[in-house]
Parts: sequence; C-alpha cells; structure tokens
Amino acid sequence: MAQDEDEVYDEGRIEALRTMLRGLAERITELDRSKALLSHVPELLRRLGDLRSELFHYEVRITYDTPEIAEHRRLVNEARENPDFLTPDPDDDEPWRKPPPKT
Repeated sequence: MAQDEDEVYDEGRIEALRTMLRGLAERITELDRSKALLSHVPELLRRLGDLRSELFHYEVRITYDTPEIAEHRRLVNEARENPDFLTPDPDDDEPWRKPPPKT
C-alpha cells in the first residue's frame, strides 16, 4: 500500500465488485445466447483481468485501512510535519531582539 495515499476497501467498493461480477455474468449469458461467446474473447479476457485484480483486492481487504483509520493516519502524519510558518533560518528566530553591542 502506498504511503502517499491510504487505500480503503469500503462498502461502496464491495458493491462495485458485485456489480462487475453480475455484469460479466450477464455479458457471458448474452453472448452465449447469440452464439457469439468465443468471438468476443478479447473483451472477456479484459473484463476477467479487471475482475481478477479487484477480487484479489477484496481477498486482502483486511490489510487495508478503514476510512476512519486512514483519516486518523492522515491527521497523525500531518501533525508530524513541520509547520509551514516556521523558517529554518535561526537568525529569524527572534527578530525583535537587538543584536548585542559591539565592544
């Protein structure tokens, strides 16, 4: 999982997977009825590939963050970053102080 963007597997993604599976089943049934099943192999392979990838993600979904955990991780990472209003220049640290007099 990428550190830049936390990946979640929520109910919306589960429903999208169900829709993909139903869509493939309907397409196979439609092609079979029209006796065109094997003439659409490239389309079926593409759809099977997409489904295989999504099924894999579903299978390992417990390793994904929930939306709440992803948000908590984002907040913690944001809090660990240096604030953008601080400057790394130590001379700008206390600009109101006058330099000591030269002797």
